[in-house]
Amino acid sequence: MKLFGKIALCFGLLMASPVASGTALETMKNRGDMLGWEAVGRLDLADGGFCTAVLIATDQVLTAAHCLYDPDTRKSRDARNAVFRAGYLNGDALTERRVEKYVIAEGYVNEGGKATARSIPRDVALLKLDSPIFSSEADPFLVHSGSEDVTNVQVMSYGRGRSQAMSWQRRCNKVGHYKTILEFDCDTTFGSSGAPVFVKHGGRVRILSLVSGGTNLEDGSTRVFGMELQEVVSDLKRKMRGESAVVNRVGTGAKRITVGGGNRAGGARFVKVGQ
Repeated sequence: MKLFGKIALCFGLLMASPVASGTALETMKNRGDMLGWEAVGRLDLADGGFCTAVLIATDQVLTAAHCLYDPDTRKSRDARNAVFRAGYLNGDALTERRVEKYVIAEGYVNEGGKATARSIPRDVALLKLDSPIFSSEADPFLVHSGSEDVTNVQVMSYGRGRSQAMSWQRRCNKVGHYKTILEFDCDTTFGSSGAPVFVKHGGRVRILSLVSGGTNLEDGSTRVFGMELQEVVSDLKRKMRGESAVVNRVGTGAKRITVGGGNRAGGARFVKVGQ
């Protein structure tokens, strides 16, 4: 089956279900469970939506680019007041920082609520935080330098029905590779956009890809699609150092985002806080 036929027109078709070839999801119930995963967190926007995000430098976070767009209007969301909550668990984060500025991958095609072969390869955003996160709070993850030899992966994500605690799938698989698009059989759902797909490298894990979209296949199995990251992230870092970043200045009177607050988060892949 060609890639265009396998990728869902809307991420809403991706339903959370057990993945036969991978391990079951494990819910992070306490801080001890989250040891070593503190750099994964929830990115909350002021309109009440969230995606999953991951720290790659003391003051830089990766997430899916489509999280910063309204899927109905296809216009950029107001990222002012956006907050990265590292190690978020049941209303509390180990630490949190506001987004100061961000850049979208060059060539990203905003397809609204759709995940397509055009949008997935560049569906990456780099966000600069307003102050660094100390290593005593969370250690950033490195981006993996290859993907051809990878088979087993693991995913940490938030999502609908599990927005208050991270879920860990210890093992799922890379089952396809189409130019710069990677295909996985991992278990994700609404709100998992931007979730890091990890691969073991030596004794540590590194970020192989980010969750962009997914589908249910005719045989009932689930597929998730992400992108090769190394080149995209290198370009984003150069762009961030330049003059093209979108700067969000937040005044001292800005309201703190509260869990369960905000308006409806439009679109299939961006979830309202509290769901």
